Amino acid sequence: MTETRRILIVLPLYGGSLPIGRYCGNALRELGHMVEYFEAPDFFGAFSALKTLRVGTDRLDYLENSFLQVVSQAILAKVETFCPDLVLAMAQAPLSRQALKRLRRDKVPTAMWFVEDREVFPYWKAFAPLYDLFAVIQKGDFADQLREIGQPNSVYLPLAADPSVHRPLEMTSVERRKYGSEISFVGAGYPNRRLAFRQLCGYDLRIWGNDWDGEAILAPYLQRGGERIGTEEVVRIFNATTINVNLHSSVRPGALVGDGDFVNPRTFELAACGAFQLVDRRGLLPELFAEGELALFSDMAGLLQGIEFYRTDPEARAEVAARGRARVLAEHTYAHRMQTLLQHASALMQPREVAPEDWRAQMDPRLREDVEALLARLGLPPTVSFEDLVWAVRGREGSLDRLETAILFLDEWKKMYAGPRPGK
Repeated sequence: MTETRRILIVLPLYGGSLPIGRYCGNALRELGHMVEYFEAPDFFGAFSALKTLRVGTDRLDYLENSFLQVVSQAILAKVETFCPDLVLAMAQAPLSRQALKRLRRDKVPTAMWFVEDREVFPYWKAFAPLYDLFAVIQKGDFADQLREIGQPNSVYLPLAADPSVHRPLEMTSVERRKYGSEISFVGAGYPNRRLAFRQLCGYDLRIWGNDWDGEAILAPYLQRGGERIGTEEVVRIFNATTINVNLHSSVRPGALVGDGDFVNPRTFELAACGAFQLVDRRGLLPELFAEGELALFSDMAGLLQGIEFYRTDPEARAEVAARGRARVLAEHTYAHRMQTLLQHASALMQPREVAPEDWRAQMDPRLREDVEALLARLGLPPTVSFEDLVWAVRGREGSLDRLETAILFLDEWKKMYAGPRPGK
C-alpha cells in the first residue's frame, strides 16, 4: 500500500499556476496523502499595494523584494509547523533563493512544477538548481540546459485535468443563452490571438478572459469587459459552446499559429469536459493523444476549414469529444501526474516512522465505525498515522464533534504521559 506523505504545496501570489496547484492538492488527497497549502494569494493585496506608493523604480524593486523575503520566511515557518515530506512549489511561487538554500540545509526535499514556457519565463535559470526536483512541460534540449546550470534531476510532466472540476454538465436553456455561442475562446489576449480571431468576426463568437485591452475590432465580442473568468464558469462555457477554439499563445511576432511544443492545460480540460475543441498542432501532442481524439489545425486556413466542417456536424463533434475525454480520464488527470512526480521524488524523501502499535487499539471498539467514517470524510487512508489524523482534525473548519474532540484529547494525553517523564 502507498505510504502516506505530508506535502506542502506553495501556491503563487496569482497567475495560471494557481488553480493548477489546487488541482494537484485534490489529486494528492485522492491518492491518500496529507496536503497543506501555503496560501500565497492571501498576501497579494498587500504586495499590489506597494505599487500605489508613487516611489521610484529602484525603491519599488527594493520594497517588493523585501516583501517577498518576508513571505519566504512565512513559508519556512509553515514548514517548521507542518513538517512536510516534500515541499511542492508551483511556478512563480514566492520562495526566495535564501529560503530554498535553508530548506536544503535542513534536508527538506523540494520540487517545482514549472508549468510555463521556458522561453517566455526564463527565471528558471536562477532557481532551478536550488530545487531537488524540477518538473517541466517541455522537452527538446531543456533537460540538457538544466544539467548545464546544475539541475540534473528534472522530469517531463505534461499538464492535465481534474475530473472532479472539468466534467460534462447538464446545461439549462438559461445557462446556454448566458454562456453558449457557436464559437468561443477562453484565455488571455496574446498578440497572435488578437490577429487570428479578427478572422472569426463573421461567426457567433464570444471571447472570455483578460488582457484584451485596446482591442477595438474584437471589443464587441469580448464578454464582461475582459474580466478574469472563474473556473466554475469556464467549465460552463466549455460545455455550452459548439466549437471551443484552443489557440496556443505564440512567442514569434506575426505568427498567428505558432510551432511550439508544450500542450496547454485548456487542451486537457476541454477534453475532460467532453467539450469539442479545435486545437492547433503542437510538437508534443502526438505523445499525449492519438489520431482522432482531437480536432487539429496547423494554420488559419485549417482553422477556418475546421469550423465550417464541424459547425454543422454534431455527430462528428460528439465522436471526437468522446474519444478525447476517454484518453484524458485514462492517462491525463492530475492524479496521474502526481503519481509520476512522487515516484521521481521518492528517493528524496525519508521513510516515515512506523508507530509501534496501532493507535486504533487505544480507542473504544464501539467507535471503530465512527473512526472509519471520519477518515473517509477527511479523505484519509485507513493506514494514516495518528499524528496525521490529528493534523487533519485541527485543520478542519467548523465545530468539533464528539469523536474529533476525543481524538484531540487523546493526542494531548499522549504528549503528557507517553514516553519517559522529564528527569527520569
